[in-house]
Amino acid sequence: MNNKLTPRAEHPRPQFYRDNWLNLNGEWDFEFDFGNSGTARGMMQTDAVFTKKIIVPFCPESKLSGIEYTDYINAVWYRKHITITEEQKNSTVLLHFGAVDYKSTIFINGKKCGEHKGGYSSFSIDITSLLETGDNVITVNAVDDIRSGKQPAGKQSVRYASRGCSYTRTTGIWQTVWLEFVPKTYIESVKIYADAVSGNINVSAYIKGKPNGCIFADITYNGEKVASVQSASHTGEINLFAHIDNAKLWNVGEPNLYDIEFKLDCDVVKSYFGFRTIEIDGNKVLINKKSVFQRLVLDQGFYPDGIYTAPEDKDLKNDIIRSMELGFNGARLHEKVFEERFLYYADKLGYIVWGEFPNWGMSLGYSDNRNGVITANDGLSDFITEWTEVVERDYNHPSIVGWCPNNETWNDSQKEVVGIIYDITKSLDKTRPVIDTSGGYHIRTDIYDTHDYTQDIDIFRQRYLEEMTDSSVYDRFSPLHQQYIGGPFMLSEFGGSSWARKSVKDINDKNSSWGYGNAAQTPEEFAKRFEELISTLLKQRLIFGYCYTQLYDVEQEQNGLYYYSREYKFSSEIKDFMHKIQSQKAAIED
Repeated sequence: MNNKLTPRAEHPRPQFYRDNWLNLNGEWDFEFDFGNSGTARGMMQTDAVFTKKIIVPFCPESKLSGIEYTDYINAVWYRKHITITEEQKNSTVLLHFGAVDYKSTIFINGKKCGEHKGGYSSFSIDITSLLETGDNVITVNAVDDIRSGKQPAGKQSVRYASRGCSYTRTTGIWQTVWLEFVPKTYIESVKIYADAVSGNINVSAYIKGKPNGCIFADITYNGEKVASVQSASHTGEINLFAHIDNAKLWNVGEPNLYDIEFKLDCDVVKSYFGFRTIEIDGNKVLINKKSVFQRLVLDQGFYPDGIYTAPEDKDLKNDIIRSMELGFNGARLHEKVFEERFLYYADKLGYIVWGEFPNWGMSLGYSDNRNGVITANDGLSDFITEWTEVVERDYNHPSIVGWCPNNETWNDSQKEVVGIIYDITKSLDKTRPVIDTSGGYHIRTDIYDTHDYTQDIDIFRQRYLEEMTDSSVYDRFSPLHQQYIGGPFMLSEFGGSSWARKSVKDINDKNSSWGYGNAAQTPEEFAKRFEELISTLLKQRLIFGYCYTQLYDVEQEQNGLYYYSREYKFSSEIKDFMHKIQSQKAAIED
């Protein structure tokens, strides 16, 4: 149903796949709306004038969109004509968006059918009632104001120019748009609980339409059926139970996955899952009852021509392969919610990741009103709503080994909010550890972490090898703001060493480059610095993991192990050396 000329033509949700779908990526009509007056001017009407074309799913700031406009964009409009057959019209038609930044309003044939607030979470709308047989018009309005303090910006620059560790902005549609044609009663979502200890599987399936019926599920491993179950439906939720003898475990570098196919009358959904456990045992974080040192790298998820969007599907997979080639076994998906196909490849390759939220740009602190009552910033409800959508969307991915909803929150007024978000995250997912705020003021957290870009190896060894104890770690915020009292510890940002910086032009047309500390003067100096930092942390029996900054250069930030173009910076000998250094057994590993 998708021709070869469609950009990003692959199915966007491998964990929830139906055969009957239509990719809507490609050329759309497009119009800027700098005054955010398009609604008043009737831009949703089918005969409205659009003067530009854009290639979806690439944002208008990107080269691949055909627009490449990088100044602030307050609002944009999209329009696409689609043809609906009589057979399709008689089904339920779902319109899906992988992500639209930030507040989107959707119109079908000039009539509003829904809206969504959140630039990183996916959403769907039932558009059946507004469709006609034959030609139909989809119109999308996206409003985006990252300077408001009420929406997440992640690493998008809130200033005019990119600078430091803030980069080109993304506005509007930046992930795949597609249609699904489903029966009147269909499977809306599934949540899979796979118990690696017992081999038991508990699936909660949520049904839309008439609840009466029976749902079937066939489970296979490498094409061989290992279980079949069924359950009657009397409400909107159906629970399925199955048992797998001698279940194969999903593990780091050992991505054993089971396929599962659900059937509800005429509705067929294909998915997959993995058996694995994550537990905390003193200072250790166990995966499948074994202490696995988390050798993570910071991945920002930016691309030179696509900005937030990978130009091709293979680019997502290659990002993981390049990381693994250097000896990393996972990543922090930093200040961005990555698209589901990245998580699919992480699942398929046995690559562990921490799911994050792009909290930068949001002001969530508490404040006094005139009556002396403490109230939360009104952005908090939007944060919680979107974060909930993210956790629920990605819950079934075995590659995700933890959640981190905040990064570097250092404002005392946000402390209560950080605790609230931690509690909500734990209520959504009790199976994974949660870092309340990475490198910030810890309030309630399963993992104590800190960020430290010191590159003086003598100071580094003193902090993390010589002076660290079961109840004391180096922390620049202690004891004034927080206190480590034991448990798992991770140095979740360090390194940032740069080499081979290139002078780049930012959008102010000025030459600039940026990185942490003093740049290494030669590749050999860089490799030595990398070895000393990594070896120090691997020798510490109280540290269960680290996250090195970073995998790629991004625009002017040039402390990556690869250039922004994805070319490797060093010789194959240094590449092999870095892999060898990270392959050393860590002191905390069994």
